[in-house]
Amino acid sequence: MTNADKFRNACEEAIKVFEKLNIEKQTEIISKLEYCIGSYDYDKNPTGLYEFGEIALNELKAYKKKNPRKINKKIIANLERYLSN
Repeated sequence: MTNADKFRNACEEAIKVFEKLNIEKQTEIISKLEYCIGSYDYDKNPTGLYEFGEIALNELKAYKKKNPRKINKKIIANLERYLSN
């Protein structure tokens, strides 16, 4: 499994977290991530996935600051790890 594949899976987990939190503002991030995951699955080009994965990471970090118990730190750690490689 490549690093991009692992990042794809981490983004999929982030989508589940966003959906669970049910925050109106994050519906655009969810739809963009879903599109980028589908695109990556089709052509294996991770450019958009990394772009919106980073946006999702920043949103999750900001939300976790205000609500520390609502987001598992493993989700954030995985996104950071695969984004930095």
